[in-house]
Amino acid sequence: MNFGSAESHLAFIEAHGFPFDLLVDEGRLVAETYGAIRADGSGIARTVVVVGKDGRVLYRKAGSPPPGELLEAIRSADDATGSPG
Repeated sequence: MNFGSAESHLAFIEAHGFPFDLLVDEGRLVAETYGAIRADGSGIARTVVVVGKDGRVLYRKAGSPPPGELLEAIRSADDATGSPG
């Protein structure tokens, strides 16, 4: 997530060949809600959030969690929502 425009997100998606959309948060509401604004307000502080299909936050961690921890959070989210893992 970043504060870029929808057009900049689309260009980034196309440049990297992503098969998914990226969140556009021009108003910073989502970043503020997840506590991901840098203390000085200058931008986004890297924050990883896993949201279940029901909209509940199942995992949140500032910084860059180790891949194994993140994969476990995603597996747990699948388990919590009844999705196949």
